[in-house]
Amino acid sequence: MSRPVEPLFEPFTFNGLTLPNRIVMAPMTRSKSPNGIPGADVAAYYRRRAEAETGLIITEGTTVNTPVASGDPNVPKFWGEDSLKGWKRVVEEVHGVGGKIMPQIWHMGMMRNPAKSTHPDLQSHGPSGLMMPGKQHSEPMTKEEIRQTVEAFGRAAADAREAGFDGVEVHGAHGYIIDQFFWDGTNLRNDEYGGAELVARSRFAVEIVEAIRREVGDDYPLIFRFSQWKQQDFSVKMAPTPDALAAFLKPLSDAGVDMFHCSQRRFWEPEFEGSDLNLAGWAKKLTGKPSMTVGSVSLSGEFIASFAGEASEATGIDDLIERLEAGEFDLVAVGRALLVDPAWARKVHTGAFDQLMPFKPEALATLS
Repeated sequence: MSRPVEPLFEPFTFNGLTLPNRIVMAPMTRSKSPNGIPGADVAAYYRRRAEAETGLIITEGTTVNTPVASGDPNVPKFWGEDSLKGWKRVVEEVHGVGGKIMPQIWHMGMMRNPAKSTHPDLQSHGPSGLMMPGKQHSEPMTKEEIRQTVEAFGRAAADAREAGFDGVEVHGAHGYIIDQFFWDGTNLRNDEYGGAELVARSRFAVEIVEAIRREVGDDYPLIFRFSQWKQQDFSVKMAPTPDALAAFLKPLSDAGVDMFHCSQRRFWEPEFEGSDLNLAGWAKKLTGKPSMTVGSVSLSGEFIASFAGEASEATGIDDLIERLEAGEFDLVAVGRALLVDPAWARKVHTGAFDQLMPFKPEALATLS
């Protein structure tokens, strides 16, 4: 490290919410909520990060209230009395140490594994029933199923506000249901939810944002996470040019998104030729809305490789701070580094870089 870290620890305000610094805990699935109910251990897990100077916590993906939103009974759900009671305890623990927290609301879509779900007899939902191009697993969603899913996202956001969360994030990335509508490889519909143009395929997401705004009003922070790549195909770039990205983001921005959470596998990679801006940089430039970057922050290897058992060494963050200081993006989401080290933010703030921990996949079973 050669650059001062102070830019990471400046406050930031959007839609009435003031964060103490620019560091965000990225959402990371852990499957540690039996029957979808987050327990005291989940509350303690998030509290540890909040009390060590993580400015905002975005929870692991939490599934909305449809029978086929989840493919894992240990993934937390965001509906039902017991689950919401557990989430209220999480909020209380995080707020008790001065932290800020939002749930990420999620629907797995065709990435759901029916055999591991609580409803193995029901087919998974997706715009065209495709898990990836050419792989038909179910029938296309009906318009009634689309309507019910949109409403489920709205209800989840309303429950988040009622539970005391500081805002909400919608998971529209990584090849899950919303992203399946975006992707021309999995959305072959010829009605108002499909079509040749990316903007047309964004209608489902826009309706979700609109439903959330109807439920929570305009004064509740709403983050939308998106990615160009899909876990089914890393090479996909659904918006191949800045103009295409601008056209895609505008309806979402107009519908009420306050901030775009821009998922890259490596945050430092330029999004388009001819510019060093990453995806978050382009989202901010094109929409005028705040943006959040994410992707292998302070680690040598990207996170998809970790699923294959690859470790990552801790690295410096000079480039990250330089981009932040230049205003390329506003917030920095940290994933695996915060997963293995609850005190990551505090160590960075105090200059204890030699104490930052590497990421070793074999340690995941014991992480708390």
